[in-house]
Amino acid sequence: MADSSTHWTGAFRSREDLAQYGDNALGLFALALRFGSEDLDSIAADSITDGSNDKKCDMIFVNNDEEVAVVAQCYFSTKDKPEAPANKASDLNTAVAWLLQRPVEELPERLRPSAEELRDAIRNDSISEIQAWYVHNLPESENVEEELQTVEQTIKSAIETSFGGKPLKASAHEIGRNRLDDWYRDTLSPILVADSFNIPIKGGFQLETDDWSSFSTAIPAKFLYKVYRKYKTRLFSANVRDYLGSRRSDANINHGIKSTAESEPENFWAYNNGLTILVHDFEDTQKGNTRILKITGMSIVNGAQTTGSLGSLKRLPNDSILVPARFVKTSSEEVIHNVIQFNNSQNRVTASDFRSNDRTQKRLREEIGRIPRCEYQGGRRGGHGDAIRRQPNLIPSYTAGQALAAVNGEPSVAYHQKTEIWMSDQLYARYFNDSTTGSHIVFAFALLRAVEAKKVELVEKSRKNENNITSSESRQLEFFRRRGSIPLLTAAIAACLEIILDKKIPNLSRLSFGSTTSPKTAIKNWSDIIGVMAPFTNQLALAFEPGLRNAQAVRAALEVFSSLVESTAESNRPIFSAFKDKVVSATQ
Repeated sequence: MADSSTHWTGAFRSREDLAQYGDNALGLFALALRFGSEDLDSIAADSITDGSNDKKCDMIFVNNDEEVAVVAQCYFSTKDKPEAPANKASDLNTAVAWLLQRPVEELPERLRPSAEELRDAIRNDSISEIQAWYVHNLPESENVEEELQTVEQTIKSAIETSFGGKPLKASAHEIGRNRLDDWYRDTLSPILVADSFNIPIKGGFQLETDDWSSFSTAIPAKFLYKVYRKYKTRLFSANVRDYLGSRRSDANINHGIKSTAESEPENFWAYNNGLTILVHDFEDTQKGNTRILKITGMSIVNGAQTTGSLGSLKRLPNDSILVPARFVKTSSEEVIHNVIQFNNSQNRVTASDFRSNDRTQKRLREEIGRIPRCEYQGGRRGGHGDAIRRQPNLIPSYTAGQALAAVNGEPSVAYHQKTEIWMSDQLYARYFNDSTTGSHIVFAFALLRAVEAKKVELVEKSRKNENNITSSESRQLEFFRRRGSIPLLTAAIAACLEIILDKKIPNLSRLSFGSTTSPKTAIKNWSDIIGVMAPFTNQLALAFEPGLRNAQAVRAALEVFSSLVESTAESNRPIFSAFKDKVVSATQ
């Protein structure tokens, strides 16, 4: 590889699973570094535009959690060059114009679903920023930077003319060798925000041992408001939880924090537990008559909910609001690990918090741990480091939730609410309960993965020679280009399980391939079933209106699909019987 002197390349080379995506593999790797994305196969299935006539859009990634959309052009050079070709950066102007300005009916069929999703996200205020990325493996250059400044202006103009000037941030970035190296270094540290800050304080005290030192004080809520607005979830890189949002409910602690800040600012100190913040360094200084705590780097180990609640207020917090805070610096990895662990495990994990310590997830981790070649983190995404390492046997927690939602007939939840599954008590209990087994999670996950594999198979066949695919395959590919198609087909196949197994299924969660079947084998078990059912995907078109959000339309589409499968069941009975022999029911 041309840029072997940089640090990130070894991690990239180790991701052999990304090789199938060509130049776009580097774009996926960049997403993993920037957003901590673990399930790159699912992201690839949704975000990569397939084939020719993509109007210079290689990837379109919408991250509702961080309210960011990324439009990417990817380039990988096998030769060492001083800079990347600037014309590929200017291609992003074409991409943005097609995605944001051209009438939908004029867009190529392969691009239309992505453009519609991006436009809907803008109209619904689901995103606050559009970023254009030129991702490559060469040094950054002034020539590319100049082209990207034009791209930035193109995005701003498109927002102004096509979306009534919505207050969206527009930015264009060259993600080259140096930026990738910076992002990779970030993943090796629990502190991702490395900037320096001067915090006005009224007093405080320091404690230290041979392994660590700390400074305890009170900090202005205004400071937390500003840093959260700027850095968002990067502030919580060493926390087992990000900010989980707030609901207008007396039982929701985050809503209570916001209410106190707005209506009882003088009592905030007394009501709040305070923050623990890991830093690279701190210094207690004096500037004129003001005492200043200067810190370098910060990661909020305990206090994500307080910080997120204050940062989500509609206006700057009252000057009188002070928050208890303890700043800790250490060079000991063991101390860092223990600070993170003990600061979080000593707090009660609420029902709407990440579920990594609840009884169900503990049980599921134990059950899945006994399944061959299978890993499961149970209730939370892994650390940033986990996102860049290839984990071929991992069932990502969020993907497990999506798979269970889809198999339970709720593809809209699987597609639009993957984070909400872990936040909402109601949704969580619907999919993760006493009936849910580790082997059933493998069963559901394997179905979702097998559907993704079918899409990849058709995309690759079309990319090699569009004239070589049959009319049926062309219709299937048209279906798979729609956003949400993978959970929708997963739900449709699951809805046909009684037909496939030729028996009543009183409890779907009891179905599995047994406790000795690995995910890889389970995916193969589903392949023939998907081969039989994929030609019926045109019967699911109704569910996409509007955007897979109409529950009645989804149910109607699943019923039509099931009826067609039932009418052809006898001709497919040998395939169904072979599949039935592999399925285990807990009632047996």
